[in-house]
Amino acid sequence: MYLGNGKVLMNDYSFFALAFRMKYINRWGLMRNLRNENLTEHCAECAMLAHALAVIGNKYFGKTYDTEKAALCALYHDMSEIFTGDLPTPVKYFNESIRDSYKLIEKGAVEKALGKLPAELSDEYRSILDFEDDEELRMIVKSADKLCAYFKCVEEYKNGNTEFREALKTTEKSLFALAEKCSELDYFIKNFSKAFEKSLDEL
Repeated sequence: MYLGNGKVLMNDYSFFALAFRMKYINRWGLMRNLRNENLTEHCAECAMLAHALAVIGNKYFGKTYDTEKAALCALYHDMSEIFTGDLPTPVKYFNESIRDSYKLIEKGAVEKALGKLPAELSDEYRSILDFEDDEELRMIVKSADKLCAYFKCVEEYKNGNTEFREALKTTEKSLFALAEKCSELDYFIKNFSKAFEKSLDEL
C-alpha cells in the first residue's frame, strides 16, 4: 500500500481498523428500539461513566483508582464483540455452562485482537483489554456498563416504547443490587441518575 508520498507501508496491522468497526454492531438486537444503539457509542458512554465512578471513589470513598485506566478499559471492554457479536444477556447467562464457555470465547477474541498489534504495543494494550483479575477495576467497568443499560431502558421507555418496560424493571433491580457492593455506583445513582429522566428543556 502506498501512502501517496512515495513511501510504502511495510506492515498491515488491523487492530484499530477492527476497533472502528464496533459502530456496525448494534446492541439490544432482540428488542424493538426507537433508536438503535451501536457498540462504539455504548463503549464511549461506558468510558465516561467508568471515569466518573473512579473519580467519585477517589474523592469520596478513599479509593486510589487509576481514573484514566478505568476510562480506557471501559472504552475497549466490548471489543471482543467484533469477533463474537453482541450475544443477548438472557442467552449469555442462561446457565453456568454457557456463561463459562462464553468467557473462554471472549478471552480468545481478546487474544485475537491483541495479535493484530505489533508485539511492543500488544503488551501495552493487554492490561486494557484483559483486566478481569483486577477486581476493583472490574467492578467499576461492570457498574458503568450496567448504568448504560439502565439509561438506555429509561430513554426508550420515557419516549413511549413499552417494549422496554420489563427490561427497565429488571435492569433497575440488578443495578440497585450492584450498588450495594459499590459505593461509587450508589453515590452516582442518588446524585446523577434522576436527570436522565428529564427532557432537554428540563435539563
